[in-house]
Amino acid sequence: MGRSAPFDRLASLPWLALRGLGPLLEPALDQVLRGESAERVLDRFLRAHKDFTAEQRTVSAESLFGVGLWRRRLALGLERPTALVLLARLVRDLAGVQDDVLGVAAPASPEPTSLADAWSLPDWLANALTEALPAGELEACARTLNAPGPICLRANLERVSRPALQQALAVEGITTSPSALTEAGLLVQSPARPNLLGTAASRDGLFEVQDEGSQCLGELLPRSGDVLDLCAGAGGKSLQLAARGATVHACDVDLARLERLRRRAEHARTSRIRIVGAAPRAGSTFPAVLVDAPCSELGALRRGPDLRFRLTPDDFARFPALQQELLERALRHLQPGGLLVYATCTFRREENEAVAEAFERAHPRLERTPPTLAGPDGFLRLWPHRQGTDGFFAACWRAP
Repeated sequence: MGRSAPFDRLASLPWLALRGLGPLLEPALDQVLRGESAERVLDRFLRAHKDFTAEQRTVSAESLFGVGLWRRRLALGLERPTALVLLARLVRDLAGVQDDVLGVAAPASPEPTSLADAWSLPDWLANALTEALPAGELEACARTLNAPGPICLRANLERVSRPALQQALAVEGITTSPSALTEAGLLVQSPARPNLLGTAASRDGLFEVQDEGSQCLGELLPRSGDVLDLCAGAGGKSLQLAARGATVHACDVDLARLERLRRRAEHARTSRIRIVGAAPRAGSTFPAVLVDAPCSELGALRRGPDLRFRLTPDDFARFPALQQELLERALRHLQPGGLLVYATCTFRREENEAVAEAFERAHPRLERTPPTLAGPDGFLRLWPHRQGTDGFFAACWRAP
């Protein structure tokens, strides 16, 4: 199969710092393999070992995330592999380190013969990708999902220009480059993960961390006027819309997340966000409505290396009915001639095209309005291996 970006990254890590850490890491690795979040396990582990060197901390994190992510490929040909055997295979067979840093005998890994084995995908995920993509793109997509996603910032345009933010971050040693897809995006180029929250620009509310794809969706809405954000959550897109000049009316059934949005809006120093509550006032209408719908969130899989093995695909079945219900509710609050945007962070057709097409059949007078970057069918699809963003879908309609 040859080398590729995920393996090159693994090969660049200081694996020799693992010497002597195997017995300490084994219980934590077992917790990840049993289904605990690798991020939470790592946090507990590092708090318990504050005396670790920087390199020991790095390889501890990569061990937990790596075994969590690559567990299917690492277990090939083994009946009941221990966590340390999987880690030994990760270090030797994927990272290419020949030193026996763990002192654990691990049989040589067989060459994988399927997409799922090669890229450590659960069967349901391999099937979902196969249904969503042309055959020639499957390996490129799987490869990209197995590498960390880029860090993208969004300049708070209400208070700072993108060039000015870029310069301010450079003064603090953080190198960025402008996003080619969005007006306010900056991609972090610094090799190590910088302490963004510790910057003066962050403390002053001049930026938010927001994926390029998410920013692309926010740019589908108008720059001014009233926008109803029906599923605002903690408000990443609400803040973006406000920074661009719109007055945002934010709703969400999770009131705790709306409270977080209120605090974020104060930090961003914007007065353009109205916290409405669980639902809009009966009879209220808006010239634009965003339905950033709850979904399976498969588009963000690379943000959690072990997430694919913690998801229960049976839970996905509930989303299409909920998404249809939200679209119907949104339509009741849309003014004549208004814009309705439906968005998800997943690539499952059942939650994307199928929902949008069913909605159109129920409301044939709606006009599908192709956004920028839309495909021939007028729907927007963003993919990690195509655009470098997380995976997103969007459909836009004009009301009669």
